[in-house]
Amino acid sequence: MSVRRSSPPVRAARPVDMVSDHHHRNVRGGAARAAVFGISDGLVTNVSLILGVAGANASGPAVRLAGLALLIAGAFSMASGEYVSMRAQAELLERELDMERTEIARRPEYERRELVQLYRSRGIDEELAEELATEMHRDPQRALETHAREELGIDPNELGSPLAAAGSSFASFAVGAVIPLAPWFVAHGTTALLASMVLGVVAAVVVGIALSSFTGRPATRSAARQLAFTAIPAVVTFAVGHLIGRGVAA
Repeated sequence: MSVRRSSPPVRAARPVDMVSDHHHRNVRGGAARAAVFGISDGLVTNVSLILGVAGANASGPAVRLAGLALLIAGAFSMASGEYVSMRAQAELLERELDMERTEIARRPEYERRELVQLYRSRGIDEELAEELATEMHRDPQRALETHAREELGIDPNELGSPLAAAGSSFASFAVGAVIPLAPWFVAHGTTALLASMVLGVVAAVVVGIALSSFTGRPATRSAARQLAFTAIPAVVTFAVGHLIGRGVAA
């Protein structure tokens, strides 16, 4: 008599873990964006300036002075520009939010119907759109946040910090600008010039790789792009400085 093996018990499917380790970075904040642009601008600008001045056969003190002046002026310029830009953007968004808040208080039914139409335009059936819009409008603050996201595409709780963006921009520009300038505090002439070029290349590659970690793009392509953006203006300014220097010498 054959023994019939019983099949192993079927295990119940495990429920999907609702807590996922997948998360998105906050790409809308001003500070991170300002830091990325700041260090890149500081590096590119001061590498170009230093090579241009050095190409004109300027003395070591003259190169140091020019590089330091650009570092200070550029850092303050970047910080003030970032602050004004972020402040203006925040004020504009706050104005739009105030208008939306007023409309929700004055014409709640009209705004609710507007939200229904927005949901319908996204493919939600009418009954569910009505239910969602009604639920959102039970609380005025939640209604405002919903309209802000659906109509304006913003989160009213995350408008960005102008001060944080300005500080980040100032510091990052200074860091980028000091890299090619550093050799001129301990050396001069060809040695300092070559050291600036090497540091500029290395820093450009590092910045490119760092950018790729944020964007998800291939590190080699990002590094090559950043290197090109750094090297091309540096070569041009060095050539211009060299020609001007020869003309002055003649």
